[in-house]
Amino acid sequence: MHVTEFDFELPTSSIATTPMEPRDRSRLCVVDRHSGTQTHAVFADLPGFLRAGDLLVRNDTRVRPWRLCGRRATGGRVECLILELRGDQGEGFVKPSKKLAPGDEVAMEEGAITLCLRESLGGGRWRFSLRADGGDVNAALEVHGRAPLPPYIERTGNEDKAVDRERYQTVFARVPGAVAAPTAGLHFTEAVFANLRERGVEIASVTLHVGEGTFAPLRSDVVEEHRMHAEDYELPEATAQAIAATRARGGRIVAVGTTSCRTLETCANDDGTVTAGRGSSALYLYPGRPFRVVDALLTNFHLPKSTLLMLVAAFVGRERILAVYRDAIARGYRFYSYGDAMLLV
Repeated sequence: MHVTEFDFELPTSSIATTPMEPRDRSRLCVVDRHSGTQTHAVFADLPGFLRAGDLLVRNDTRVRPWRLCGRRATGGRVECLILELRGDQGEGFVKPSKKLAPGDEVAMEEGAITLCLRESLGGGRWRFSLRADGGDVNAALEVHGRAPLPPYIERTGNEDKAVDRERYQTVFARVPGAVAAPTAGLHFTEAVFANLRERGVEIASVTLHVGEGTFAPLRSDVVEEHRMHAEDYELPEATAQAIAATRARGGRIVAVGTTSCRTLETCANDDGTVTAGRGSSALYLYPGRPFRVVDALLTNFHLPKSTLLMLVAAFVGRERILAVYRDAIARGYRFYSYGDAMLLV
């Protein structure tokens, strides 16, 4: 397969740059992946599309506020997305990279943190050290860092940091470690979870720390030749037991997002159960790759030619999902991280 087979035209006006308020008022497109039938609702209606005995599996990773904005001595704007940090030594993307050189020091967040560039690794990636005004780099990042928004969400640098830090985080986030949010989970509210429980839907968690692969384009024109970046995961024993019990009673396993889906399928057994554990997953799901655990998938609307779209196409079929996307564009659905949701059953 060629990557161009997963392309589609998306108007700029369809890309969501601000979140819906409240969270559960995002739109929800429910697709029967066998018949192709579509139902259009809002996310707060999600519990009505699931059944008593189903198990909803969510990713409880917590996004770190590791995006920094600052200015060079000449006044030019600089932005840094930290990918790795060990003490005060880190790696990440710094832009505009062409105007920077090893040895440069840039005042970030009005001088609260200083970015000291050490080595360019190519492609806008750098090795650097950080120096905090108060001495504790991690503490400074927790106070001054910004939500690591995707590059297609433009911010002036003077945005209300607190708004994106709160909204680019699920209400159930627990384990720090992600450099991007598991965005299908952004729609949930405590009211939605309460409604699910009242209807007999059980809830379990996995952890997959979304890494730099979420920003990486495919490196080959051939779908099968791409290799995913590895991401750390944990599937608890309690979740494995909940999945086995769901299988035994005839319920469905509903994955919240592609990250939960990949974690479940990484740990899959042939009987549709999973083995608990932790490790690093580079699982790449595209059409032709089987799903052994996931029976239904809740997800957002994804970028053209992305591994996320290929995973969804593997679950529902390439032609069907592209037809759903075309219809969603015509109906005014909002795409990408802050966009609307889709439930594939």
